[in-house]
Amino acid sequence: MKFNEVVEKLGDAAACNSLSLGGVNPEITRVAAVEEATAGSLSYIEGAKFKEWVSLTGASALILPLDEQFQGQATARGIAWIATVEPRLLFARTLALFYQPWRPKPGIHPSATIDPSAEIEADVYIGAGVTIGSGVKIGFGACLHPNVVIYPDVEIGANTILHANCTIHERSRIGPDCTIQSGVVIGGEGFGFVATGAGWEKMEQSGYVVLSSGVEVGSNTTIDRPAVGETRIGKNTKIDNLVQIGHGCHIGENCAIASQVGLAGGAKLGNNVILGGQVGISNRVHVGDGAIASAKTGIHSDVPPHTIVSGYPAIPNKLWLKTAAIYNRLPEIYQSLKQLQRRLGTVADRPPDPPT
Repeated sequence: MKFNEVVEKLGDAAACNSLSLGGVNPEITRVAAVEEATAGSLSYIEGAKFKEWVSLTGASALILPLDEQFQGQATARGIAWIATVEPRLLFARTLALFYQPWRPKPGIHPSATIDPSAEIEADVYIGAGVTIGSGVKIGFGACLHPNVVIYPDVEIGANTILHANCTIHERSRIGPDCTIQSGVVIGGEGFGFVATGAGWEKMEQSGYVVLSSGVEVGSNTTIDRPAVGETRIGKNTKIDNLVQIGHGCHIGENCAIASQVGLAGGAKLGNNVILGGQVGISNRVHVGDGAIASAKTGIHSDVPPHTIVSGYPAIPNKLWLKTAAIYNRLPEIYQSLKQLQRRLGTVADRPPDPPT
């Protein structure tokens, strides 16, 4: 489609932004990263970090920030553009015009095993090899890809997608419009054992796992159910691959949790929390609203709201940056300290000056 048609299809998302065809209205056939874009591609420039790509890209059209220099460069090269406060967001919405994930038509594969007591609403797809236990409720328009296993006493909300080979254990409640990627285990038993003189005695995990609407869970992530109470994931929270969420954790709304994060049992995150890759959080620690932990941070105590922490153990990010800079200079500092100690030792060993 022509670039102006792309903008029109974006509707209100593009309505308040600056647009220039620069005397051209290219045919857009694909979207691409700015460094890989060729003729017919639409790409974006997020900010000053990528400014050289306005002069280098092969894209026919660009989504730009509100920067007159970028806009002038694009116009001079004959590149059509639209400028916006959030180029990445507008690009994300543009992607949906060129790509939609594959979704099968409603229906039930003959190889699926479904308990007669299960309640399945209209327009649901159930793929090959799916197993659905007793008392399960599946909402309108849900999609269960091949080999999904649903234990008894599970509820799946409307339009939720469960990708191949994920497992949903008993006492799990998954809300509407969720996406569960392949290999995920939701509601598996939490790590609950009691030490006795004869060894470890198992504590049954009788609680629930609850995912609110719009939650997305990445491949091979596990969310454990607790002994009592709930493990709860708030509305619109996004969880990456290979994340471990322990029993009894409570995660707020609109959080973003990157790959290989681990939350010990009972940890609590407020709303809008961001955890970088490989962050570890100890049991029963509370991370406040809007807090950010950079990659590989180890959090052993509560984090106040709207703070940024880094390091192991976690400290304020600005302090961690200073200590990291000093760390690189430790050999030099050590040598200077040894020289100073030698001088002080020489002074101390020298006989005192005679009285005058």
